[in-house]
Parts: sequence; C-alpha cells; structure tokens
Amino acid sequence: MATGETGFDDVTFDLISLQYHSLKAGHDYGQYVRDARNAGQDDIASFFEKVMAQDSERAQQCHDFLARLGGTDNTSPQGA
Repeated sequence: MATGETGFDDVTFDLISLQYHSLKAGHDYGQYVRDARNAGQDDIASFFEKVMAQDSERAQQCHDFLARLGGTDNTSPQGA
C-alpha cells in the first residue's frame, strides 16, 4: 500500500481527512440552519439540515471503515 508523507497509508489518511472535513462542515452547517431559521427561510434551513445529516452519515461511514482498518497494519505510521 502506498504511504504518503505522513507515514500513514494513503487510504487511512484519506478517510481521516474526509471524516474531519465532514464533521467540521456539519458543525458549520448548524450556524447556517440558525441563520436560515432567523431569516424565516424554513425551506433553506431544511436543506441545510439535510446536508448536515449527509455529512454526519459520511463521517460515520469513515469511522466504520477506519475501525475495520484498525485490525491491519495499515493504520499505523509505516516505518515507525
């Protein structure tokens, strides 16, 4: 398996990165929902909530994949 500059294999790094960005975006979307609700735009708030749920599902799927990879050597820094 290819190893990136971090010492972790590329797939593990990619999953961690996607999980982080999904969780970060979900946090940000909470403010978007509040902004839309405060503006009386319930349909837009609902859209943001749907996007937030999708990112939450993505983060959970990354978590599940990472747990599965945890049983192999490719979740530890290579050469460490």
